[in-house]
Amino acid sequence: MNRRTAIKLGLLSGTLWVSGARSAKARLACDPDAQCTTCIPRQLPDSPTPQSWPRSPHIPRFEQPLRLFETLQPLKSQSKDVVKDTPPTDYFQIEMHKLNVQILPDGPPTELWVYLGVRPDGSLYPWPVIRQKGGIPAEGEIVPPDEEQRQSVVRFVNRLGKDRRGKPICTSVHLHGMASAPQYDGYAEDLIRPDYFKQYVYPNDRAATIWYHDHAISKTSRNVAMGLAGLYLVEDKSERESGLPMGKYDIPLLLQEVTLEGPTLQDGSPNPKHGQTVFNNRLKRSHYGDIPLVNGVPWPRLTVERRRYRFRLLNATASRLYQLFISTDLDGWSRDYMHVVASDCGLLSEPVAIPSGRFHTGPSNLLRIGMAERYEIVIDFSKFKAGDTVYLRNEPEPLSRDPSNRSEALMRFDVVGPKVDDSSIWPPVLPSIKPIEEEVDDLSQVTVRNWRFGLSGSKWSINGKLWDAERIDAEIQAGDYEIWELENAGGGWVHPVHIHLADFQVLSRNGLPPLPYETGWKDVFVVDEFETVRVMARFGVPRDLPDPDAGELIQGVYMMHCHNLVHEDHDMMTQFYVASPDETPCPPCGAPAKPIEEMQPF
Repeated sequence: MNRRTAIKLGLLSGTLWVSGARSAKARLACDPDAQCTTCIPRQLPDSPTPQSWPRSPHIPRFEQPLRLFETLQPLKSQSKDVVKDTPPTDYFQIEMHKLNVQILPDGPPTELWVYLGVRPDGSLYPWPVIRQKGGIPAEGEIVPPDEEQRQSVVRFVNRLGKDRRGKPICTSVHLHGMASAPQYDGYAEDLIRPDYFKQYVYPNDRAATIWYHDHAISKTSRNVAMGLAGLYLVEDKSERESGLPMGKYDIPLLLQEVTLEGPTLQDGSPNPKHGQTVFNNRLKRSHYGDIPLVNGVPWPRLTVERRRYRFRLLNATASRLYQLFISTDLDGWSRDYMHVVASDCGLLSEPVAIPSGRFHTGPSNLLRIGMAERYEIVIDFSKFKAGDTVYLRNEPEPLSRDPSNRSEALMRFDVVGPKVDDSSIWPPVLPSIKPIEEEVDDLSQVTVRNWRFGLSGSKWSINGKLWDAERIDAEIQAGDYEIWELENAGGGWVHPVHIHLADFQVLSRNGLPPLPYETGWKDVFVVDEFETVRVMARFGVPRDLPDPDAGELIQGVYMMHCHNLVHEDHDMMTQFYVASPDETPCPPCGAPAKPIEEMQPF
C-alpha cells in the first residue's frame, strides 16, 4: 500500500512503518530456544493512581463513513488431490505493523498496532477479514467441490518492533472460536517476537463469526487495546441456504475504543503526545476508552437501503460490556427493534427480538454483549422511511465502572431511497439445535466442576489460584461430557469467561433459564456478580461430526480465563488438558515461531 493510496483511504498521515498439579513429564514450561518466554516480564508495575481520568479531545459524531472491510484473498490455494489426505487448503499471510490512523479529524494521526493483510500482488492493507467455507457434511451428503470444507494456513508475521519504553512487542495469535490443535491455539506463552513469524493451521469445521486477537502473556490487554483484533468468518451450506442477507448486506462491525492525549499538558504547554493512545489499567481493574470505534472509525455513519441487513457484532474491547439496542431517538427511546440470529459459535434455532429497552420488559429488552462475545443481528430498514436515521445505542452497564459517558451511541444508519427488492428470507431457515443434555443417557453421571472467579488479595484468581504455566487444573478424557459451574464470587465486577477449544450450551443462570439469545452454542459467558452460570460441553470432539465417536479427537492443553483482559493479565487464567487414557497431552509450544529470515514462499 503506497502513501497516496493510504491517504486516499483516509488511513494514514505519514507512513506505514515496519518496524491438579502436573507431572514433570507433562511440564508446560517452554524452552527459551523456542522464543516462548524471553521477552515477558512476569509481573507488571501497578498503574499510577490518577487524580482525574484523562478525557480525549472532542470529535464530532456521525460525520465519518463506516469503513467496510476487505476480504483477504489467499496467496495460494490447493485441492485435496495435491497432497494425499490433506483437505483443500488456502494459504494467507497477515502482518502486524504500527499504523498511523487519522482518528482526530483536525489533530495528529494516532499510532495503532494493526493486522495488515497481504494481497496476492504483495501490497498490504489494514483490517483484513478472512471468509472461509467450512462445516462438516452430514452423513451421506454429497458436497460439490466448490462448496467443500477448506483448511486454512495463516502465516502471522510480527513487524511491530519496540514499544514506547523500548521493549520488544511480543505477540501470540489466538483464533477465538476455532477448535485448533493446541500448538495453533495461541497459547499465552507461545510468543512471536518482533521479526519472527508463525504459521497456524485452522480446520474450519463449522460455521461461525470468529475473530483473531493477541494473546501474549501479561500484555494481552495492552496489545488488544492498541488494535490487534480482526475478523474470521466461516460459512457452510446451511448458512448459505438460511435466507439471511449476504454479500454487501452482510457487514461485520468491530467494536473497539481508545482514549487519546489532548493538545496541552496540565500546565498549558504543548503536549508532545497529542493524539496518541492512553493505556491505563486502573490499578489492574480495567481499561476503558472514551472514543468508541466501529471498524476503526469514531461514531461512524452508514447509508442503508430500505431492506434487511445482517450485522456481525464483535466486542473487541479490553473491558467494556455493551447493552445494545436500536432507536430513531438519539437521547430517548423509540419502539424499534432488531433480531438476534446467531451467537458466538453459530446460528440460533430461531430469531430473538430485541426491542428498545424501556418500552418493553423481559429478559431480552437489550442485547448484552460482553468482551469477546459475538452476536449477529438483522435490522429491517424497510420499516423506516427514506430520510430516517437509526442509531445503534448502548445502555451503560452499572458494573462497568466506566468514568466516561461517551459510549451511549455507537453509530448511525441513514435510510435512503424507495423500498428495494430483497432476496433475503424472513423468518430465515435456521438449524434446529438439540439441547446438549439430551445427548447423554444419565445427566447425574456427568462430571461437574466448579470454577470460582474473584479476588485473592489484590490478584484476580480462579479457585483462589493465579496463573501458573506448570499447573494443570483439570484433566479431561477426550470425548467426555462435562458440566462447568462458573461462579462470580463478587467484588464489583462482571467476568466474561472464555473457555478455549469447546463449544458449550448454557444450562442455567442461578437456576433460571439462560437469556433467549444465549440458547445456541457459545464460548464466552458473562457471569454477573454473585451469579453462577452452568454450561455443558463435549470435549475433544468436533461438534458437527455425523458420527462423533468415529472422528479424530482433538487433544492437548488449553486455557480458560476472564476476557476482561486486564483481569486475564493479572492472573485470572488457568489451563486444562484433554487427552485419551495414558496419553501425554501435546505441548502448546510444539510449533514455535521462527525468524523472518527462514520464511519461504508458500
